[in-house]
Amino acid sequence: MLSTKLLAQSASKYLAATATWGVGPFCTTLPSLSHPKKIALPTGGKLETPSFLPWGPISATARSKPLVPVRYGHTDLSVPDFSEYRRAESQQTDKRSNDLGRKAATYAVTLGGGVVGIHLAKNSVVGLLSSMSATADVLAMANIEVDLSMIPEGKNMIIKWRGKPLFIRNRSSDEIEEVRGVDVTSLRDPQHDHERVVREQWLVVIGVCTHLGCVPISNAGDYGGYYCPCHGSHYDASGRVRKGPAPLNLEVPHYEFQTDTMLVVG
Repeated sequence: MLSTKLLAQSASKYLAATATWGVGPFCTTLPSLSHPKKIALPTGGKLETPSFLPWGPISATARSKPLVPVRYGHTDLSVPDFSEYRRAESQQTDKRSNDLGRKAATYAVTLGGGVVGIHLAKNSVVGLLSSMSATADVLAMANIEVDLSMIPEGKNMIIKWRGKPLFIRNRSSDEIEEVRGVDVTSLRDPQHDHERVVREQWLVVIGVCTHLGCVPISNAGDYGGYYCPCHGSHYDASGRVRKGPAPLNLEVPHYEFQTDTMLVVG
């Protein structure tokens, strides 16, 4: 109740503060109107606001003492009119515009922007992936072809593959029989010979000692396979470690036979 009275008093002071002294009787200006309207009130007269306001009716009494006139700039400013620049279809505010041309243009611009954005994103991803891929010289060395007819029986060929020595051995029947008669359980890195070769005649291993990365000597050692003179690791004709500090067998790369005499490594 108290707040309602305070609000009513404030509104009364507001109406009194916006009074304008005119010619003749005292006049009051209503600032809510777009064009100020003067209402003539006799001295001592009252002006009441409508009763449907939340705080009820408010009355203001005109006084004979003149007050400082106050004008609010927003009450006499005209709203700009852009009707000249608008389409005829969009000037009717009570009807929905069905201008298909404008809709088509909006959809076309949105679709075009989306396509351009997707294309730029695709090029960025492809460029990033291409920068991380292998160079042309590395790809050229990824796969190599070896002519097996150049390797006699019982001999070993050494070629360079991906920066590493690759051993390709044409094993004799005696070597095959010897490595397949070994007890696998006695090996440090147990592997059967048939698990390490595709064809029993040909052994393909990477010529890097599994101890400290040295290059073993072929057709040497206590088992007639490979021998690493750096620290004394011995491998048999299947590339399995049989003696010395090497912990693992020689690595077998991926390879396949295209023909009986053509081998592809990689």
